[in-house]
Amino acid sequence: MTTGLNVVAAILTIGFGLFGFLAPAFTAASLDLAPTDSNMGLSEMRASVGGLFVVTGAVVLLLNNPMGYVMLGVVYAGAALGRFVSVVLDNPPLVKALTFGGIELVLALWLILANFNKAT
Repeated sequence: MTTGLNVVAAILTIGFGLFGFLAPAFTAASLDLAPTDSNMGLSEMRASVGGLFVVTGAVVLLLNNPMGYVMLGVVYAGAALGRFVSVVLDNPPLVKALTFGGIELVLALWLILANFNKAT
């Protein structure tokens, strides 16, 4: 069961990343990000929200190592932490921020807790 859920988490990571990589304007609009006078924002979406997640998920699948899944969990833990700090400091749309943060937190907890003892 652990292996199956690990693979699902990695595939979800790739899927989330593909939105940023292939549809940066859609992703930016979904995240309430507005364009400026340049296309640098689209470049940033493809890089940090797209390619970073696609490659991370793919490498975790290729390595198929518990520590790789733990590190993917750490990535999600950092995203969740940033999201929840933003809820306190930035007053983002609460339902959207808590939904995204909740998904990130669940993935972080699963990946770290289910794999940490196997990685050491």
